[in-house]
Amino acid sequence: MLDSKQCEAFLAVAELGSFDAAGEFLFITPSAVSLRVQALEKYLGQVLILRGRPSTLTYAGVTLLDHLRHTRLMEQNLLQGLMGKTSDSKFYKIALASNADSLATWLLPSIQSTLIKEKIVLELKIDDQSHTHSLLETGQVNACISAEAEVMSGCLAQPLGKMRYKMLASTDFVKYWFRQGVNRERLRSAPAVIFNHKDLMHSDILLKYFGLSMQSYPFHFIPSTDAFVKAIQLGLGYGMAPEIQVQSLLDNGLLVELMPEAELDIPLYWHHWKRQSQQLEILTETIIQAAQKILR
Repeated sequence: MLDSKQCEAFLAVAELGSFDAAGEFLFITPSAVSLRVQALEKYLGQVLILRGRPSTLTYAGVTLLDHLRHTRLMEQNLLQGLMGKTSDSKFYKIALASNADSLATWLLPSIQSTLIKEKIVLELKIDDQSHTHSLLETGQVNACISAEAEVMSGCLAQPLGKMRYKMLASTDFVKYWFRQGVNRERLRSAPAVIFNHKDLMHSDILLKYFGLSMQSYPFHFIPSTDAFVKAIQLGLGYGMAPEIQVQSLLDNGLLVELMPEAELDIPLYWHHWKRQSQQLEILTETIIQAAQKILR
């Protein structure tokens, strides 16, 4: 059986990045933290942490971290289910993972009243819609918005609707770069705007319709939803933006749809554990009802 104090020490180092920070967090000396981690490593017969600045986890360490996070989340769910909330707080804490576009547009306004009424505080983790699924799988969150339809063991997945994306540009940008229309040669020269390294929508479309890989054209990486759209509006490049976020800019003519054939609908799903607290059940119902009205 794993020793709780040893696991606590390991978890602190893994999440805080150093033995000194872990010692401050646990109110013990860094050497005491090290001794507990060493004892855990000896018991498991595996090196868990590579000492350095910062300390890094081995493969065995990552595996243990996922297990401990999952166990911690299950314990929190149990306490919330039996006691209503953890004993030292008036609020219910729920960890959620969301894609950035949902968070920037419909999610928070949809759940505002429920959060206030039910005294829920959120711990939000942001990732690409195709990667939030793994945060639930590793026990880092209670629920997630994901583009993955596959249901994990012990979980439920409910469809929310589809988020539509369009390839957009400013009118001045179109006049300068695409006055003769969109073609392969101009796309090789015109700068694109891409959200981050995980965002493959733009690159997939140019590869599909024009046979262009990302190495074939210049692009900005702008990993902020508001700044991303602002960059397109300012004429820094063209890119795939969620319709729900830019509809008013399209209506006002500040942005135009550059490639109608590139229009893309991304289905979103709400994943959560089958056994969940009453507050998460209420939040689940709120999110599903709101999404089905707002999304396609």
